[in-house]
Amino acid sequence: MMKAWEKNIRKVVPYVPGEQPNKERMIKLNTNENPYPPAPGVAEALKNLDPDRLRLYPDPACTRLVDAIAKQKGLKPEQIFVGVGSDDVLAMCFMTFFNSEKPILFPDITYSFYDVWAEEFRIPYETQPLDDDFNIRKEDYYKENGGVIFPNPNAPTGVEASQEMIEDILQHNQDVIVIIDEAYVDFGARTAQPLLEKYDNLIVVQTFSKSRSMAGMRIGYAMASPELIKYLNDVKYSFNSYTMDQTALDLGVASIEDQAYFEETLHKIIQTRERVKLRLTELGFTFRDSRSNFIFASHKSCPAEELFEKLKEKDIYVRYFNKPRIHNYLRITIGTDAEMDEFLSEVENYLKESGRL
Repeated sequence: MMKAWEKNIRKVVPYVPGEQPNKERMIKLNTNENPYPPAPGVAEALKNLDPDRLRLYPDPACTRLVDAIAKQKGLKPEQIFVGVGSDDVLAMCFMTFFNSEKPILFPDITYSFYDVWAEEFRIPYETQPLDDDFNIRKEDYYKENGGVIFPNPNAPTGVEASQEMIEDILQHNQDVIVIIDEAYVDFGARTAQPLLEKYDNLIVVQTFSKSRSMAGMRIGYAMASPELIKYLNDVKYSFNSYTMDQTALDLGVASIEDQAYFEETLHKIIQTRERVKLRLTELGFTFRDSRSNFIFASHKSCPAEELFEKLKEKDIYVRYFNKPRIHNYLRITIGTDAEMDEFLSEVENYLKESGRL
């Protein structure tokens, strides 16, 4: 029997993150982490951190980090909002901008936190089906709505929407907020940032977690018009004034200032990704061209769940989604060359043993 107080509890189906195994020897290709360490300046900043500063509250405006991001992006500081990872930034955006009685729109195959936030904040939403090649159909976003959000490149498919398509969607949605979630944009896709000059209803969200090797530090940011950033800050200060801790602010600045290292690691990941694409094709996999740090692949004869379990037995972790339309795909994060060689070797061995190669 339900207790009287239970009827007032906010109940949601939570987001389920990828497994976080902690084994001495494993290959972890399931949560799109960067296989390389953060920039050398990050380690130096951590070593020089004064513990006495930790007794003081951090700067609520995150001034140094905001200024560093703005300088690197060629924007004004008042166009930058930072938060505890892009998840925090996106949640703040949902809370701030999606308050219409009309449904917000996002793809049916996409980042699975979107519907969780919509349910949690009581936001009506409608998912729009990707086509058979996992492309967004721009016409699906012409209808009346309360806002639009989608990742570019998309997750978990890795497919990039063209700048022309994004602008077309913006042109058809000038009365609502449009959010482009660019968690993976640095791995070869084109950012929508230049469109900020033309559309004051656009928000572009990026993160330090993937391309800057700082998933464990939790730093994300939004780029938008000063007006939208002010609204975000108003909600943040009404919710929690001190979202970013002292350590994150210092290490974030050190990371953003080392552009050369950033570009070096991106180059290595992209090179590895392109090599792995060729080998996966030879092994009988099909996939859309990925512009991210992962490949979303399906094998012609080996079920994804079966291969997922066999790899796990070897302490190789990839991501499997038991969901409609994508239940026969694996999302494979790009690791180091050595990690990917071992992954490919184990895949080849199992396909041979099971008579599929």
